[in-house]
Amino acid sequence: MTTWTLDQTVDTSAGRVAAGSAGDGPALVLAHGWPWSSFAWSRVIPLLADRFHVHWYDMPGFGRSTLTPTRPPALDTQGEVFAEMLDHWSLDAPTVVAHDFGGAVTLRAHLLHGTDYSRLILMNVVAMRPWGSDFFEHVKTHVDAFRGLPPHIHKAIVCAYIDSALARPLAPGDYDRLDTPWLSAEGQQAFWTQFALADERYTAEVEPAYGDLRCPAAVLWGTADPWIPLTRGEALARAIGVPLQPLEGLGHLPQLEDPDRVVAHLTKELESA
Repeated sequence: MTTWTLDQTVDTSAGRVAAGSAGDGPALVLAHGWPWSSFAWSRVIPLLADRFHVHWYDMPGFGRSTLTPTRPPALDTQGEVFAEMLDHWSLDAPTVVAHDFGGAVTLRAHLLHGTDYSRLILMNVVAMRPWGSDFFEHVKTHVDAFRGLPPHIHKAIVCAYIDSALARPLAPGDYDRLDTPWLSAEGQQAFWTQFALADERYTAEVEPAYGDLRCPAAVLWGTADPWIPLTRGEALARAIGVPLQPLEGLGHLPQLEDPDRVVAHLTKELESA
């Protein structure tokens, strides 16, 4: 059975990136968000690889990729690196499934950097202003005060932050895989750096063009998302001109909270292409 692995190394303009791929069939690229890594897709990859040639990677500053990129790993950099990864894989117009700030990353790559997709599926994405929770805004304002936290306090905050995204509990091992990259000394700095780099101008630059996507699109949303409310998903769907597809009772990580249901929705959407 196909499993999530990172057995490829790719040199990008922002540094070295860890990546993986599996399966046969049409190309399908998965874009993770913050504060996750490609592990967020680990439960759906085995199901999707039965029908698609699936590609994934840890973005610069995340997971097993370089945690100290050669360029600040903000959304402008990430959009450019996404385009570079498609070139590396020689993908002209893959289907793309994006989660969290992977939404802004893939939208920027499409609208600003000329990447073409056969279909774009956006799930609980960062794409519409305003961003973030009250905690996110508080940390962004006082990020330097968090960088020097003792490791055990830092770990407690990271774990609590990840747990706050969920409407359903995950398998115990999944929590460890999500938080471990952020618990080294380098990972601690990378974690707080993402708060400092968050800037709504990265979506403001592309929001007016959402109605002009050059490919079919779909918007899926966990209706119980504690981080990005359903109303934000509805606004995004209206801007694109598609109906929102609700994932009832799921939170901000639908692909780990209920992978079978997410794959069923994805398969239905892709079969309608």
